[in-house]
Amino acid sequence: MTSRSTKATARTSSEARAVARTQTLIKGENGIGTVRRTTLPSGLRIVTETLPSVRSATFGIWAHVGSRDETPTLNGATHYLEHLLFKGTHKRSALDISAAIDAVGGEMNAFTAKEYTCYYARVLDTDLPLAIDVVCDMLTGSLIEEADVDAERGVILEEIAMTEDDPGDCVHDLFAHTMLGDTPLGRPVLGTVDTINALSRGQISRFYKKHYDPTHLVVAAAGNVDHNKVVRQVRAAFDKAGALGDATALPVGPRTGSKSLRAAGRVDVLGRKTEQAHVILGMPGLARTDDRRWAMGVLNTALGGGMSSRLFQEVREKRGLAYSVYSYTSAFADCGLFGVYAGCRPNQVHDVLQICRDELDLAAREGLSDDEITRAIGQLSGSTVLGLEDTGALMNRIGKSELCWGEQMSVSDMLERIAAVTPDEVREVAREILGQRPSLSVIGPLKDKQTARLHEAVA
Repeated sequence: MTSRSTKATARTSSEARAVARTQTLIKGENGIGTVRRTTLPSGLRIVTETLPSVRSATFGIWAHVGSRDETPTLNGATHYLEHLLFKGTHKRSALDISAAIDAVGGEMNAFTAKEYTCYYARVLDTDLPLAIDVVCDMLTGSLIEEADVDAERGVILEEIAMTEDDPGDCVHDLFAHTMLGDTPLGRPVLGTVDTINALSRGQISRFYKKHYDPTHLVVAAAGNVDHNKVVRQVRAAFDKAGALGDATALPVGPRTGSKSLRAAGRVDVLGRKTEQAHVILGMPGLARTDDRRWAMGVLNTALGGGMSSRLFQEVREKRGLAYSVYSYTSAFADCGLFGVYAGCRPNQVHDVLQICRDELDLAAREGLSDDEITRAIGQLSGSTVLGLEDTGALMNRIGKSELCWGEQMSVSDMLERIAAVTPDEVREVAREILGQRPSLSVIGPLKDKQTARLHEAVA
């Protein structure tokens, strides 16, 4: 038998959980740059960053679902669903949704990635209540009607065709497959012609119901916003749609796990009748939670992050072998990629690859000079600040941080962390990452003899 005191304790505990919890995560100066989070009993999180000096606001909703959550038969469903949420709700038609934001001069869009999806609107601060109502309505009240599924199928197939017509874009999908294989992370976000043609309204609707409950969502707003007002308006919009429910729940935490990449030394070539050959030479990188990511960012910047970088100087400036050449990192919850991209004439592929391989090997053996590291730290610091100069970028930062890390870091703390990177840390990361045997992805009109020689670049 349960005692009266035990029942009272359980009831008190339940009531405590049912109260919205608000925290100040970053305390700005005079309220400027203050980041706050409110977690509703349903598990819905609302984060805001206040900038009273601007006249705009960006409102977004992040869903904890991406293409890596798809089975092979559902490949492309996340992106398909992104399109369909713009097609109409019980409250608004597709035209009503777009017209509402257009009428106030706002911008509205969405994007799907491998580990998350985001829907957002940027408007004048006075029109923020409208943006909240429209975007929340889309996320909670989508009809996903059969006619819209059929109509949007053609749009997505055209988007796939457009991507395939751009080999500079398509080669990144090929590289992901080279490194990650036929896995959720290795498959294209858009899906394939076959999977898109096979997806049904029922499959997409079930995917929507499974992944778009409050525990999987993060609401983010940045600009001239009042946190408490945003919370009230979001809560009212979700409650009106019956999307909060009566139950208490905990938010879904950041992704965890351990992902093993494919064996090194792989070469994938996709023959296309293009004017250029598009190549990516790369290897496993770091997960986004790895403490060494700051040193990796400095290394990446010094190698291929700007006009003074090693790769740009060696490939383009000194030899004129490519117009576009750069390095980049892709970080996921449990793994990462580092790649060097170059677009060049097909008969110069081997020269370009040899130079890139030589530079990576040199950096792995000898590291970077102190001057290169100092310059890269300055460049990375400046680009970090300049990239956060509008409310859209701020909304992206706090929304993604909440979803992917479960915490917030101020810009000042980010700059301090970048500035604290030491030459030894950069050289250690260079040895570990660049010292691995690379893999290679190529799209272009290569002849059989050229293709056979590509294995030399990863030997």
